[in-house]
Amino acid sequence: MQHGQKITALPKTLLANAGFTVSDIPEGHLCCGSAGTYNILQPEIAGKLKARKIANIERVAPDLIAAGNIGCITQIASGTGIPIVHTVQLLNWAYGGNMPEAVGNIGTSAA
Repeated sequence: MQHGQKITALPKTLLANAGFTVSDIPEGHLCCGSAGTYNILQPEIAGKLKARKIANIERVAPDLIAAGNIGCITQIASGTGIPIVHTVQLLNWAYGGNMPEAVGNIGTSAA
């Protein structure tokens, strides 16, 4: 969302208002390497970006990762054991909907 739509603050605000503890990750502005077909056309560079993004996320050690893009969700999930969930699924859960399958039995800290 931050690159294609220039949306950065609103998802964090919505998650915080819903009761999640939201943490910023170091170099959060950097791409995860998915970027449409980038991970297919430039797999070596995309792999380096993914590794850097995941290392920064794991440095924060969140209970789960919130993301608003299926490409990012797929790319990051392929390199970490931390559950990753779409922002809308987390908001749905917070306001009475079903718990996202990826969440399991964890706290409410999101990066």
